[in-house]
Amino acid sequence: MFRRLYNWTLTWAGSRHAPKALGVISFTESSFFPIPADVLFVPMCLSRPERAMRYALIASVMSVLGGVFGWVIGHYFFDLVARPMLEAAGKIDDFEAMKGGTGDAAILLMLVTSGFSHIPPMKVVTILSGVIGFDLKWFILSAIIARGGRFYLLAWLLQKYGVAMAAFVERRFAWIAAGLTAAAAIGWAIWRFA
Repeated sequence: MFRRLYNWTLTWAGSRHAPKALGVISFTESSFFPIPADVLFVPMCLSRPERAMRYALIASVMSVLGGVFGWVIGHYFFDLVARPMLEAAGKIDDFEAMKGGTGDAAILLMLVTSGFSHIPPMKVVTILSGVIGFDLKWFILSAIIARGGRFYLLAWLLQKYGVAMAAFVERRFAWIAAGLTAAAAIGWAIWRFA
């Protein structure tokens, strides 16, 4: 089923409705959809590099709005909506483990790491942020920085280096994500404790 959903998402990349589909996928990915927006974003940027920054804007704005929607679900509708979604996705145990030892600093760090690298999944972090009542202003600011940074950086790299960059990112994504996560963690620690 996951493979069919992935392929269905990918078919939108060549459609004239691709920007709208990117907006919808970016919004839903941040709150409940299991496929990352990159599946649509990367082929769109490669096929129309002159529009890559426009696509980054669409993906960033809609991803942040989707994150706010996930926060609202977690804050106001956890038992009604979020718990069944997390159970269906097999993420309820991960969610409960994170919830147990999570404070504001951990949420902020997870927002940055999930925004850049999808680790942990963004939808889990947005819902968790709402459940623990993480300050919505800080939530929005960190989501703008993390998601915007990710999409704009990826758009720039794809514009500049094209298919070669896509292949490089695909092969080394785990290392790139780990490096960005480590840099974000170090930056946060310096800001917090300096």
